[in-house]
Amino acid sequence: MKNRFCFLSLCALLCTAFFAACDETEEVSAYDNWQARNEAFIDSIRTEAGDNYLTWLNPDTRATVDLQTQQMEPGELYALLVQDGGNTDGRQYVYCKKLVNNPDGERVLYTDNVNVYYYGTLMNNVSFDGNFDGWGATDVLEPADFTERWYTEFDEPAEFAVSGLVSGFTWALQYCRTGERWIVYIPWQSGYGDSENGSIPAYSTLVFDFIVDGIVTD
Repeated sequence: MKNRFCFLSLCALLCTAFFAACDETEEVSAYDNWQARNEAFIDSIRTEAGDNYLTWLNPDTRATVDLQTQQMEPGELYALLVQDGGNTDGRQYVYCKKLVNNPDGERVLYTDNVNVYYYGTLMNNVSFDGNFDGWGATDVLEPADFTERWYTEFDEPAEFAVSGLVSGFTWALQYCRTGERWIVYIPWQSGYGDSENGSIPAYSTLVFDFIVDGIVTD
């Protein structure tokens, strides 16, 4: 009887170890070749953007006449130069679409704090943060979709210092106006680089669907 009990205990232990190993294998495989996959994803985004580049004119006022983004067609993908180069040497770009335009909104400045609704995903559409149910990295957006998945009365914006975010997000925000909705694809070089950040693995592309709710004036 004692031998039978020991045998059953051993079987249970082996089964537990087997399923734990399976779970670990599945988790690892989901992020295998993560750097290469993220760079391939950004290559596809870069190809889509083509020759659509935004040129920084360094506006330092909330001018009512748009100084640069008047040629930015909503729904079209553009490449935007990250002025500080991100976490590596060389010229770095983020890629963005203006989903909802508001030319009468206030321009966001580097020195601002802003209230933002945002939804952040990795390139595999896994959400890592956010305060409303927005669009993810692999969602295919059509013009009719741009006003869907808007924030609700149950959602609250987050306050961010524009200068305190990852460099790719900091530069994208400075092209925005209040009331606008954008989606931005940030390569790992202008995100968290080769370091993990909480649930975000190293070498991760960051994708944010965000709405600039307002500029903090307090």
